[in-house]
Amino acid sequence: MFMKNVVRFFGFLGSINNFFVPIGHLLIRLWLAHIFFSAGLVKIQTWLSTVTLFTYEYHVPFLPPELAAVLATFIELVWPVLLVLGLGGRFMYFVLFVYNIIAVISYPYLLTAVGYAGLQQHINWGLLIMMLMFYGSGKLSLDYLLQRKFGHAATDTKLKETRDPVA
Repeated sequence: MFMKNVVRFFGFLGSINNFFVPIGHLLIRLWLAHIFFSAGLVKIQTWLSTVTLFTYEYHVPFLPPELAAVLATFIELVWPVLLVLGLGGRFMYFVLFVYNIIAVISYPYLLTAVGYAGLQQHINWGLLIMMLMFYGSGKLSLDYLLQRKFGHAATDTKLKETRDPVA
């Protein structure tokens, strides 16, 4: 009797978890979208300053400063929309993750003692992006709705057939 109640209790906790996980994914996506979109808005509001920063402060490897400024602004304005919608899946998260790494590499100030707080922010954002990259956008996303509508995911029966083929 006691074990039955314990099992029921943990089953109840599991169902609460299943309810809140998609909300957590959505909140992470909204937070990251806010951060990157805000940075993109600052870049387009003061375009001359943005190009100047990319010319003298940010040292993006292998790209001329003007192209780096355009690409960074594009990513910071378009990717947040994809984040909010939950569209683009793991590829979109991978691009954002690499972009975050390039931002750290390109701005040597973050690697100093004074810039340490900024580096910590980029690490936190990278970890959140990585979590989404590993687990996906969640049930509150267009990716999930499209997957359910068009059925591109393997069902349990298909998985079972591939593991245990019946002769």
